[in-house]
Amino acid sequence: MGLFKAVFRCFLLPFVLLLSATSVFSADNGVEMLKKALAKHMPNTEITQVTESPVPGLYEVIVGAQVVYMDQNAQYMLDGDLVDLKSRKNHTEQAKSKIRLTAINALGEDNMLVYTPKQVDHTITVVTDIDCPYCRRLHSEMDQYMASNVKVRYIFMPLKGKSDFETTVSVWCAKDKNNALDLAKSGTDIETLDCDNPIKDHLALSRQIGIRGTPAIILESGEILPGYVPAAKLVQEMNKQNAAMIN
Repeated sequence: MGLFKAVFRCFLLPFVLLLSATSVFSADNGVEMLKKALAKHMPNTEITQVTESPVPGLYEVIVGAQVVYMDQNAQYMLDGDLVDLKSRKNHTEQAKSKIRLTAINALGEDNMLVYTPKQVDHTITVVTDIDCPYCRRLHSEMDQYMASNVKVRYIFMPLKGKSDFETTVSVWCAKDKNNALDLAKSGTDIETLDCDNPIKDHLALSRQIGIRGTPAIILESGEILPGYVPAAKLVQEMNKQNAAMIN
């Protein structure tokens, strides 16, 4: 449990109580009131963003990578997904997707290992570990991704100790990073190298956006797909989503 959740856990109440809260203030006033209440009750916590939610009297509060919902007085808090049952839209997941994209963009593509096709129709960001079997299976389909015009950006999350971390650094420090990763993913030993590298930043980012295992695929929307997905199936789904947006 994160610090923010731990501090507020005593205020958790059923969702029905939050829905019963009423407000005589405008949404803007409610946002400002909540910001002041949070500054008073939690002066040492940096609030990333406070916005109105679709539910009257309920506000979305983002702290780091955490998304919760509160009333304007910071008296009640809901820790869970806010879903529109009519449209099936998950507002919480949408907010988390934006958080993921912001964090990934802050890292920057120059600090990722990237496979780029001649034409780019889609981009996926994959959190990977060199040694994990399903990560290797995903990587074995790189030719399919390239043929389908999908750019693949790797963020590394070495999970198997010092040796795994050192191999990951060696891949990054190689003159031809992509070739070194191809070899390492195939189980071939590569030259041990060291240099300035962003691998610790990769690990920090992975934890920040809630990655617990590899592979994890982040789509252009910020949606996360935990685990391996066959390339053909993923490309088909991305094409379908694009067609739906156009229509």
